[in-house]
Amino acid sequence: MLNGSAVPERHPGRWLILVVLCLSTLVLVIDNMALTVAVPSLAKDLGASAQDIQWILDSYILVFAGLLLTTGSLSDRFGRRKVMIIGLALFGVASLMATFASDPGQLIIARIVMGVGGALVMPSTLSILITVFDDTERRKAMSAWSAVAMVGLVGGPVLGGALIAWFWWGAVFLINVPIAALAIIAALVLMPESKGPWLRPDPLGAILSVVGMTALVWAIIELPAHGLTHPGTLGAFAVAVLALAGFVVWETRTSAPMVPLGLFRARNFSGGSLSLTLVQIGNGGLLLVLTQYLQFVLDYTPTEAGLAFIPMAVASLVFNILGATLGNRLGNRVLAAVGLTVMAVGFGLLAVVSPDAGFLMLGTALFVLGAGGGLAMPAAIAALMGTVPAEQAGVGSALNDTIQQAGAALGVAILGSIVSSAFTGAMSGAAPEAARHSIGDALGIAARTGDAGLAAAARDAFGTAMSASFAAAACGVLAAAVLALLVMRDPKAGPTPTAGPVEEPSLVLVGH
Repeated sequence: MLNGSAVPERHPGRWLILVVLCLSTLVLVIDNMALTVAVPSLAKDLGASAQDIQWILDSYILVFAGLLLTTGSLSDRFGRRKVMIIGLALFGVASLMATFASDPGQLIIARIVMGVGGALVMPSTLSILITVFDDTERRKAMSAWSAVAMVGLVGGPVLGGALIAWFWWGAVFLINVPIAALAIIAALVLMPESKGPWLRPDPLGAILSVVGMTALVWAIIELPAHGLTHPGTLGAFAVAVLALAGFVVWETRTSAPMVPLGLFRARNFSGGSLSLTLVQIGNGGLLLVLTQYLQFVLDYTPTEAGLAFIPMAVASLVFNILGATLGNRLGNRVLAAVGLTVMAVGFGLLAVVSPDAGFLMLGTALFVLGAGGGLAMPAAIAALMGTVPAEQAGVGSALNDTIQQAGAALGVAILGSIVSSAFTGAMSGAAPEAARHSIGDALGIAARTGDAGLAAAARDAFGTAMSASFAAAACGVLAAAVLALLVMRDPKAGPTPTAGPVEEPSLVLVGH
């Protein structure tokens, strides 16, 4: 045990530990992306209605987002490795349940349990990373972790399409089981345990955070479908505001807060948080909008649509590695601002893509977007997490995850609403009313009636709508770049300062 200003010895198996953390993150990301491809097949086999499908997709994110702050606090209290292993076990068992679900209700229950498992795993991965790696190596480790998440994001639909083509929809869940089992075994053998000092439980804070975040995400999900004035949407937003406001008030007054809100007084934490929120608003809507464009306008199959994102994945991998080197020279602030500006250019290019431009323009735009993300995201996360005391790494990581999840959900709602309203506005008044709300409905009507003119008009209208949404995303990401440059700060010398006194995180080596 070291204390004071002494530097702890580097864990000899830290890079193998990073592999375990990347595996744990990968299984969560791939599963959710692969599921989007499996929806038509499972809906047919299970006889799922449109409402069932919504719950199959949304039940996971509701539970996941709602529990993140609580599970991050639990990992600090009871041990990050222990909580991650429990989460992986839950996720694996629930994936097995989902694989052999015989009706929509069983699959929804399995997805809820998967959400609990995912919420236990995600904050633990980043918190373990920042306790195992010191300041000199943390940037490289974080870049690798971010790159793997991007590979899962892009590779999920491709893998899902291949599994459905070769086997059946249940395979997108079954593949999680061996990966989770491998990650559990590797964690038990390789990974040290770490936890913060024992604090008095904060049950009221936990309840308020769960209710507030769940209501907020639900309201965001309902917004594009029902509008802001719908009683259900308004009610959910009201519950979210009341619960989250109560949470903030309680956390600032209790002697043992679950979440250290004082972290937001650190410029790097608040600047990084706001920048990531704006970025994820753009990224959250990216897949929603672009996958529809690829499949409905360019007539790609789901697998081809997934493969179209390869330039973005390759660029993200390359520039994550490059960013790990540049970050040591330029600092997090400048690198984040540069990367975000490049991302804004990528969104700007997507805004001017036309159906007859071919894949070269689209691929270039996605490559630029991936390059910017590869530079910006690890730098922003490194700046944000660099302010978190080691004993609060779990809940600090959960704050980061919650911010990104909320931003992504907002992105789906905001860009989805922009696309929907712009599509309706671009459609001719002579088009059938039922065809003026979505490109899927318009193409379905055109196919049934043989109206080639309606299909062409719908594709043109969606192109216009997509341009409007990506122009908005470019403005948001450019604002994030300005914010990062103005708010974030790089230390002049020495390690990144923290928001409080940092104690040695009580590492206990396993298997040594």
